[in-house]
Amino acid sequence: MNNWQTICEHEALIADTGVCALVGDEQVAIFLSSHDNGLYAVSNYDPIGNANVLSRGIIGSVEDRLVVASPLYKQHFCLKSGECLEQDDVKLSTFDVRVESGQVQVKLSA
Repeated sequence: MNNWQTICEHEALIADTGVCALVGDEQVAIFLSSHDNGLYAVSNYDPIGNANVLSRGIIGSVEDRLVVASPLYKQHFCLKSGECLEQDDVKLSTFDVRVESGQVQVKLSA
């Protein structure tokens, strides 16, 4: 069984800019970081702003954590863990992401 969904070609991604993809039945924000050339995938849904907007957020770092800042209220979400730096009780879902044969793939939830 294939648990990975192909999203796009890796070369189509622009560093530090998010893209949104429907993975299964959930919107996922995917980022290519110029900081470490890493790929990150988190829920596109901003639980504070109650909107699917995180793929339009700004990538940066706070201390040693790579984050995306929500375009709505500017909360910072860690791209590795999904944790909100300003509100301990808020956390995004994170997804495994990889490049396979030049294609960006996100692992489907079980």
